[in-house]
Formats: sequence, structure tokens, C-alpha cells
Amino acid sequence: MIYLDYSATTPVNKQVLDTFNKVCLDYVGNSNSLHALGVKSKELEDYATKKIAKLLKIDEKEIIYTSGASESNNLAIKGVCLRYQNRGKHIITTFLEHSSVIGPLNYLTKLGFEVDFVKIKDDGQVDLEHLRSLMRDDTILVSICAVDSEIGLRQPIKEIRNILNDYPKCFLHVDCTQAIGKIEIDFSDIDLASISAHKIYGLKGIGMLVKKEKVLLEPLIHGGKSTTVYRSGTPPLALIVSLMKALELIIPDVNKNYKYVLRLNEKIINKLKEYPDIHINSTNNSIAHTINFSIKNIKPETFLHALAEKEVYISTKSACSSSDSMSNAVYALSKDRTISNSSLRISLSYLTTEEEIDKFLEIFDNVYQKLNLRRN
Repeated sequence: MIYLDYSATTPVNKQVLDTFNKVCLDYVGNSNSLHALGVKSKELEDYATKKIAKLLKIDEKEIIYTSGASESNNLAIKGVCLRYQNRGKHIITTFLEHSSVIGPLNYLTKLGFEVDFVKIKDDGQVDLEHLRSLMRDDTILVSICAVDSEIGLRQPIKEIRNILNDYPKCFLHVDCTQAIGKIEIDFSDIDLASISAHKIYGLKGIGMLVKKEKVLLEPLIHGGKSTTVYRSGTPPLALIVSLMKALELIIPDVNKNYKYVLRLNEKIINKLKEYPDIHINSTNNSIAHTINFSIKNIKPETFLHALAEKEVYISTKSACSSSDSMSNAVYALSKDRTISNSSLRISLSYLTTEEEIDKFLEIFDNVYQKLNLRRN
């Protein structure tokens, strides 16, 4: 098997799983209980929170544990907009965003909120001048991902922050799900940041919303004591500690791993450029972990299934996207429906070996030639 769909989900690191299992077995108490077992669990919870805060260079009071990035995105967007709607009902985002960002924005439009989409330049980055022109006195939220899930486009968060500094009533939400563990992130520029463990070799079902202390939210889940007033529910101690372990294993090696993945990326890109019918959608602003491309006159699903028959696994779009074929992210970049209807995504990891890439390229070529012969 050659797995090249790491942007969809990553395999669980054995140390992370071992940590989860140990906490499940050794810490049976609810960390909100007052008895000795509860106190023991609370001490471990606090330790994990402090460790996560240190790794991410944030304050431990800024951490809200969630079930994953989708909940974090929903809590950030709905929470801010419902809490501050007296200031205004204008929101700005991009067509590069994950469905868990677009979904709550669509919901808010039914409540009278107005959403504008900032343009994407040819290099894949947000058009800062267009963003500046969209900003209004009643703009209360700008939601732009650090790295998008389909093309891997890295956005200039610091420059976006500088624009928002002129609008003190507006908050910046950044979906960091595809960035965490792959590139360095400066959380000091961000008011709200979403993270999920299963993108960094952690377990599914645990994530975080980093929320600056000055920001208030309307909770999605009410009732019951937890780790924060903004998200009720019994603290999932084993998952929290497993998230700490996943971050502990990935954060220190971000730059070293990136250099390795970049070598693999360049090898694949150079090979794809040899095919006349392939258009590479990734730009120089795409991170090394993501390669997006389109094959003319071959349905992406056909190519994907042909690779899967050889136990090679890539994807057409984000795993959470709707089943229709066009990629909104690729269209926002290319303005070409043909390219947007035929995009495929390879996503790499520091776990990917050079031998796997060599074998993948061999299989890719065989499938490409066979489908081209069938088409002709």
C-alpha cells in the first residue's frame, strides 16, 4: 500500500495511542470530581494543558478543547458572530475554506449576516488590496485559513493581521488544521485558531480552538462543568493528553520534516511536468505537503479508482467536500472550470519514503498510459 492522502487523515502514532490507552486505564476519575481520583485526573489535565500552551507559545487560558477542527471552526465563527452581532453582521472569507467554515457562514446568512469573499491572486494568496476594500466598520469577523486543504496555499496571516489592526471591532479567525505540524505558526497574530489532532498523527475526536482572552463567544454546547465556560461536557482526559503527546512529537521537528517532504514534492512535481495533459494547480505558495494537479480529458474519479486498484491512495478534493466534481478552491485560483472539474490531490508526510514515491510514479505512469490508450 502507498498512502498519499495525509491531508485527509494521518495514521495514529503508536506513542500517541499508548499514551491514550495508559490514561484510560490509570486515570478513571472525572477531572471535575472533588475526590482523590478526580484531583489526580485534574493534575494531569492541567499538566497537559500547560505543555500544549508551551509547545504552541500561547497562554493555557487560551485553550478550548473540542471534538476536532469542524467543531472549532463552528464555535469560532458562530460564537463570535452571535456574541458580537450588535457591532455588525459583516463577515469576510475566501473560497479556499473548508466546508466546516463555509457551512456555518451559510447558516449565519439565514440570520441576516452578510458574507463577502476576498479574491485569490494568481499566486494563490489572498488579494490584500481587495481585502482592504471589503473591510467595513460593521465587519466583525475575517476567517481565512493558514493553509487550505486542497491546494496547500499558504496565506500571509501577518499581513492580514496588519489590515485588521485598523478595525479593532473585527476579529481574525484562522483555520490552522492543515498548517499545524507542517509549518511554523505565530499565534500572536490570530484571535481564534482551529486545530485537529488527526492531522498530526493523533486520534480522531479531539481538537482545539485557540481563543485570545479578550474574545468572548456564545457557546455551541450549554450546560455542565468542563475545562472552559465556552464548551460544556466531561473533559476527555485521555484524548487531551494524547493531543499533547501528538504535538510534543511533531512540533520540534517541523522544519526538519519540511525539508525532507520538500525533496519528495520536487521529485513528483518534476515528473508531473513531463506529461502534456497535466496541469499543476499548486503554486510556489503551496506548502510542500500538498500537490494539486488536473489531468485533461480523464475524470479524476476514474484515475483515483485506477490507482486504488494498485493500492495507491490519493484524493480528488478535501475528504469533507461535497461529492460534486468541481473544486471551488481550484476554481478560485484558476478561474477555469475544466481544470477545476478534474483536480486530484497528493498529500505527503515525513513518513512517506523515497521508495514509495518511486513506486508511485511508476504506477502513476502505467495508469496514465492505460487510460490515455482507452480514451484514444
